[in-house]
Amino acid sequence: MNHLDRNFFKQNATELAPKLLGMTLCHVNSKGLRKTGIIVETEAYMPDDPACHASRGKTKRTLPMFEEGGMSYVYLIYGMYYCFNIVSGEKDSGQAVLIRALEIPNYPHAKEAAGPGKLCRYLEITKEHNGILLAKENNLWLENSIIIPRFEIVTAPRIGISAGKENLWRFYIKNNNSISKK
Repeated sequence: MNHLDRNFFKQNATELAPKLLGMTLCHVNSKGLRKTGIIVETEAYMPDDPACHASRGKTKRTLPMFEEGGMSYVYLIYGMYYCFNIVSGEKDSGQAVLIRALEIPNYPHAKEAAGPGKLCRYLEITKEHNGILLAKENNLWLENSIIIPRFEIVTAPRIGISAGKENLWRFYIKNNNSISKK
């Protein structure tokens, strides 16, 4: 399994989001337990997109989005669910890819990590993981280990936004049982 080079993340979020499908997201928790999942659903957020947190400029919350691609951006929604994003593009570009769902290999509960909050709960990702470089030494990384055989990518509107609905920047693996919504 190949750990991804940081340069891979320097592309625009709309280009990176579909390329992340089929890759493995890995986390080693505080007890040393390794948990992994295959990315099966993503959403892209660009700086000129009204649904993007960075569209209003730099704030304390959005600072990680303005780092160079390959950093994490984790935030809390509804006061109880964390969402994990991978920052993309060049430094100061303000873009990221939300990881919406994972397939957990050899696990009987297909929907265990189907949705941004569920996948963070499964992988034990919290705000402590906000603004870190995705790397093995930080216990949170991606591997280019496409386990799922050839697959078709579906493009669709993003979920749960009120502005920017016209952008078809949600990507998921067709007919995968672990996606959050059809």
